[in-house]
Amino acid sequence: MAVSSSLTTSARKLRSDLYSYFYQDNSKTPLVISLLSSVIDRTVTKNQRISQRASQASYSSCGGGKTHIFDCREIPDLTIQSYLERIFRYTKAGPSVYVVAYVYIERFCQVNPGFRISLINVHRLLITTIMIASKYVEDLNYRNSYFAKVGGLETEDLNRLELEFLFLMGFKLHVNVNVFESYCCHLEREVSFGYGGYQIEKALRCAEEIKSRQMVVRDPNHHHHQFGRILL
Repeated sequence: MAVSSSLTTSARKLRSDLYSYFYQDNSKTPLVISLLSSVIDRTVTKNQRISQRASQASYSSCGGGKTHIFDCREIPDLTIQSYLERIFRYTKAGPSVYVVAYVYIERFCQVNPGFRISLINVHRLLITTIMIASKYVEDLNYRNSYFAKVGGLETEDLNRLELEFLFLMGFKLHVNVNVFESYCCHLEREVSFGYGGYQIEKALRCAEEIKSRQMVVRDPNHHHHQFGRILL
């Protein structure tokens, strides 16, 4: 009974975040970020198993073609959970942005069936979809150059990713209320899967070691932000 009550509370918390969230400097990370991280972590794990069973000749992380643009130079040290938290912290994107980004990721995979989300491409895919979703949902947004710095990319690289993503998606960005609600329900079901186990396992990568290797830089156009630089 206690577990059921906890799950109900978590689902209610997700809804509360999505429909009444107001960002403040001391705001806690919304639940949707942990849930989205869990969903994507599980997808990456599933795709890793597929890649291990398939021969190298018949499998690639992105399925070839233009989707290779999302491949990083090497697998980043930053976990998916930490990366999403970083984006939230420095962009102030509301919780609904992450739901719409999730819709875009699902659509992208459907339109490009050869593409598989992996550790080598997930970070670039996330910053691209979150930036595009923010432009779709929010009234005010940061420039691409700021999103690029937050995401660990050069501005030119993020510009190319955005353009390539839009063309590969056929510019189908509209998300109606029914679709939004269905993805909210999917994330609510994620609560019942015990999403915490995934983030705890991933968090065991030494965060302090990662921080020690990061240089602190300031964005000249946003002096109130100070964050460690990463590179994808």
